[in-house]
Amino acid sequence: MKHILTIIILGFLISGCSEKKTNNEPNIQSLLVQQLENAHTNQQWFVPTKKAVDGLTLEQSNWKDSTDNHSIGELVSHLIFWNELNLKAFKGEKVTDINDENKNKETFKINNGKDWQNAVSKLDSIQTEWERLTKNATDEQIADWNVEIANMSAHTAYHTGQIIYIRKMNGWWK
Repeated sequence: MKHILTIIILGFLISGCSEKKTNNEPNIQSLLVQQLENAHTNQQWFVPTKKAVDGLTLEQSNWKDSTDNHSIGELVSHLIFWNELNLKAFKGEKVTDINDENKNKETFKINNGKDWQNAVSKLDSIQTEWERLTKNATDEQIADWNVEIANMSAHTAYHTGQIIYIRKMNGWWK
């Protein structure tokens, strides 16, 4: 009987310790929020978008090399399109299906006039809203959207790397 009581007590202690440990470990939701913030404003392993586009002029945003590569403005336009499309879907708003590769090409738009500063502000606003909504998401939303949010963060980081490369190539990076 003494041994059974000891085993039961040890079981409670172990399960209590594991619950505490689990509560201190990051969960999927907090990791997604962290990745969204890192891609947006928190420089950890890579430069976030907010820093990558900071201080660029309209002319710099539209610069292209002699190949078919995208300009910084086109990359920002593309990020706005996809991040906003996913945001609307996440919020339950109606979105159009865009699985056609030709339609994806249309997401890379050149900015004119005040469009560049508006694009920078819009991308910042979309990323901020993603962070807020993910922090406050239900368990069901996280279960349904965790892969999409993780892929969106990686997609944003990928194109931000291209923006930094263009800036460095042209001497526009500190």
